[in-house]
Amino acid sequence: MADGWEQALAQSPAGAQQGPPARPLDAIDRDILRILQTDGRASIRSVAERVHVSRANAYARINRLIDDGVIRGFSARVNHERAGHGASAYITLKIVQNSWRTVREQLQALPGAAHIALVSGDFDVLLLVHTPDNRTLRELVLTKLQSIPEVLSTRTLLVFEETDLDPDH
Repeated sequence: MADGWEQALAQSPAGAQQGPPARPLDAIDRDILRILQTDGRASIRSVAERVHVSRANAYARINRLIDDGVIRGFSARVNHERAGHGASAYITLKIVQNSWRTVREQLQALPGAAHIALVSGDFDVLLLVHTPDNRTLRELVLTKLQSIPEVLSTRTLLVFEETDLDPDH
């Protein structure tokens, strides 16, 4: 049980990560982050005990990490295949110069979009998608992605197997 600090996350301003620069993290902050990355459901009491601070101190530190935009949210690690999304792919996109914001908004609305990154190199955007099957993936690429006017080209890399890395590594 998470003692209600998820409410602080829900109430924090959406632009918290774009505010003033975050304060430096000390060893206790880094330990708290490591614990929460491993178990986002860890209670304040458990976190406090494991980092050897009071519950009030742990609560204040977690809220500060949320307010500073260091912690962006809490989520479950999902086995996409068991959740009905048996096809996953990384899709690279070349886009019209200076169209990132427009393209990002359209990509966020795509069903199955899991991660979007503006990158450097031979392409501009890296998109991770999870779909029920290859037919749905094909439709997503050929119908939805390639119909975005700012998308110049796409390349699809099928994911054969995924492994989540332990946050401690």
